[in-house]
Amino acid sequence: MELNANRIDEANAVITSTISKETIESNLDKVAKQAAKTMDIQGFRKGKVPVKVVKQRYADKLREDAEGEAVRKVLTDGLAELKIANEDLIGEPTFGKYDKKEDGSVEVEIKVACKPQVDLGDYKSLVPDVEKKEADAKEVEARLEEMAKQSAPLEKIKRKRMVREGDFAVIDFEGFVDGVAFEGGKAEKFPLEIGSGSFIPGFEDQVVGMKYEEEKDVVVTFPETYQQKDLAGKEATFKVTLHEIQEKVAEELNDDFAKKVLPGEAEATLEMLKEKISEQLVGEAKAKYYRDELKPVFLDKLVENINFALPSSVIEQEINYTLNNKVREMKEEEIKELQEDASKVEAIREELKGDAEKSVKATFIVDALAKAENVDVTDQEVTQILYYEAMQMGQNPQDVLKQYQEAGYLPAIKMSLIEERVISKLFDEKSGN
Repeated sequence: MELNANRIDEANAVITSTISKETIESNLDKVAKQAAKTMDIQGFRKGKVPVKVVKQRYADKLREDAEGEAVRKVLTDGLAELKIANEDLIGEPTFGKYDKKEDGSVEVEIKVACKPQVDLGDYKSLVPDVEKKEADAKEVEARLEEMAKQSAPLEKIKRKRMVREGDFAVIDFEGFVDGVAFEGGKAEKFPLEIGSGSFIPGFEDQVVGMKYEEEKDVVVTFPETYQQKDLAGKEATFKVTLHEIQEKVAEELNDDFAKKVLPGEAEATLEMLKEKISEQLVGEAKAKYYRDELKPVFLDKLVENINFALPSSVIEQEINYTLNNKVREMKEEEIKELQEDASKVEAIREELKGDAEKSVKATFIVDALAKAENVDVTDQEVTQILYYEAMQMGQNPQDVLKQYQEAGYLPAIKMSLIEERVISKLFDEKSGN
C-alpha cells in the first residue's frame, strides 16, 4: 500500500494512498470471518455459518467495511508519519478524493486539520488604554428611587379620578370573539399596570380615562403572531369594569429600607446601599464600555499582529454558517438565481472568506489568551448561568438547558464566557482595577 503524508502548513495536512485490491480482499476475509462468528442465518447453527455464505449474503456491506478498515489504517499511519496526535486534530478528517479503480484498488486523499500553534508574543502591549468608570451621584439617587418605587406596595388612590398612564387599574374583564367567550380571556379584580404593554396592543390605551365602576367594551385585534393560533389575527371585544385605581407609593429612603433591600447584611444602612448601587452602576458601565468600545479594537489588533496557519476546514465551516444565515434572509427569486448559477454562490463565498478567516483567527487567539492567563469556565458554571437566566425570564431552566444541549450551543456559550472573562481581566489590569 502506497502512502504519502504531507503537511501543507502547521494547521493542515494531506494524506494520499493507493489501497491495493489485495489489501481490500485480505480485509474482506477478516471481516467475513468475524461476522460468521456472530451471524444467525436460517439453516445454520449460530457461529457456524460458512464464510462463503456470509460473503454471498452481505457482499456489499462487507466490502464497504473492508474498505473502511483500510482507510482507517491509511489515516492512522499517515498521522503517525506526520507526528500528529489524535488530540491535536480538529473536527473529522475529510475526503478530497475517493476513487475506485477498475483493477479493484482505491485511491484516497484525506485532508486533516489540526490545532494551530499560536505565538501570542507581547500581547499585553496591544491592550488599549482603559478609562476608569465612576458612578454619578444623580445616577445613584435615580436608581435608588427606582428601587423604592418597584418594591413599594400598591395603595388605593386617595381621591377618585380617571385612569391615567402609570396607574394600576383594578378591573374585571371577559373577552369574546364573534360573540363567544374564549378560554383564558376572563379575570376578576386584576391589577393592570397601564403603559406596561403586558396586554394586547391597544387594550391599555382604551382603559385610560375610565372612571370608578364604569363598564366599557374594549375592542382589540390579536397579533398575527399570537401564541394561541385560534385567536391570532382575530378581533376581540372585552367587557371591562373598573373597580378602583391603585398606585405605588415609594417607600421612605432610610436605613430600614436598606435592611429590607439587603437582607443578607445585618448592619445595612442607606449609605451602604448607595455604595452597592454605585458599584453596580460602575460594573454595568464598565461591561458595556469593554464590550462595545474596547473589545472590538483589541481583537482587531490581535488579529492584525498575531500570525499563524488556520485550519481550512474550520474556515469552510464558518463560511457555510454565514452563507446559510444569509440565504435565510433572501427572497425566493434570489435563492432561485443561486440555485441556477453556482458561480454566484462561489462569489458570495469568496466575499465571506475574509471575515471568516478573521473570526476563526480571533477564536484561536482568545483560546490561547485564556490559557496564558489561566482563565477557564467550567461546565457547571455554564449550567448555573443558563438556569439563572431562564428563571429571570420565567422559563423552565431544565427545558432551556435541554434545548441548548440538543442544538449544540453549549460549547459556543462556554467560549463566549471565556472570551468575556479573559478580556475583562486584561482590561482591568490595564486600568489598575
